Amino acid sequence: MLVTGGAGFIGSHVVEAALSEGWEVAALDDLSSGQRENLPAGVKLYEVDVRDAAAVSAAFAEFRPTLVSHQAAQASVSISVREPVLDAEVNILGGLNVLLAARTAGVRRVIFASTGGAIYGEVPQGAAAEDWPARPYSPYATSKLSFEHYLETFRQQFGLDAVSLRYANVYGPRQNPHGEAGVVAIFADHLLAGQPVRVNGMEEAGDDGCVRDYVYVADVARANIAAARGETPRLLNVGTGVGTTTRRLAEGLASDLGVRADVQPAPPRAGDLKRSVLDPARFREVLGEPLGLEEGLRLTAEWARSHR
Repeated sequence: MLVTGGAGFIGSHVVEAALSEGWEVAALDDLSSGQRENLPAGVKLYEVDVRDAAAVSAAFAEFRPTLVSHQAAQASVSISVREPVLDAEVNILGGLNVLLAARTAGVRRVIFASTGGAIYGEVPQGAAAEDWPARPYSPYATSKLSFEHYLETFRQQFGLDAVSLRYANVYGPRQNPHGEAGVVAIFADHLLAGQPVRVNGMEEAGDDGCVRDYVYVADVARANIAAARGETPRLLNVGTGVGTTTRRLAEGLASDLGVRADVQPAPPRAGDLKRSVLDPARFREVLGEPLGLEEGLRLTAEWARSHR
C-alpha cells in the first residue's frame, strides 16, 4: 500500500495499521505538515508534492502499489475560504495526479480521505447518513465532493475501484497543533502551556461554539484497512453520531490534562458550519462501535502530556 500524506497525522496511523496487516507500505508526503519521525522505521518515504505530476508518477512507477490510501490534502476550511485556488490545486489537481499515476501503475483500489464533516453542510438535528444531500459550504468541501465524482468517473471509464471515506472531525495522537485544523491538538497545546483557548461562536461570541462529531484516529485507520480489503461500501461515514460543542470539548480535554481551562469567546469563523454530526450505522455494521469521545480524549491527553 502507498499512503499519500503518509507522514501526516492520519496518514501515519494508516501506515501503522497497514504494516500490522503484514503489507508492504510506503509513504508519499511533501512534509509541509507531516513529519518524517511519524513514520515507523523502514518505511520508505517519497518526499513528493502531489501537485508535481512527474514526481508522483515516478514514485508510483518505482513502488508499484496495488492499493493506495489517498490522505494528502489541503485540509483547512479557513484556508480554503481565503485561498480557493490553492485548495483546488492540491485537492483536485493533485488528486488527479495520484489517480493517473495509480491507473498507469495498475493499482487495484484507491481509498480516499473525504469529509462528511463538510460535504453534508448544516445538519440541524439528528445525524447525516451517506444519502444526506450534499450541500458543501466551503471550497474545501466542494473540492472533496468534486474528487468523489472524479473517483466514480475513473471507476466507470477505467475500472479503477475506489472507496470514499467521509470523515467526521478526526483527533488523536500526533495531530499537528500548528495551523488552523485540528482543534483538539491546538487546545491541548495551549492548555499544557497555560494559555487560554478560543471558542469560536456558533452564532455569536460567548455561546458554546459549533457542534461537531469527533472520531478517534485509530477508528479512521481501521476504516481505511477495511476499505482496502473490500469490506466496506464505496461510500462510508467515519464518525460516532455524537455531537459535542467546542466549549464542552475544551473543558473535557482540560480535565483529562489536569489543568484549568481559560476559555475565551471568539466570533464565528468564515466557512464554519454550526452543526455537523454523522450517522455511523454503516460503520458499525463493518467495524463495530467507534471509540467514545471520553476515552479518546483520555488517550489523546495521555499522549500529549508524554510528548510535550
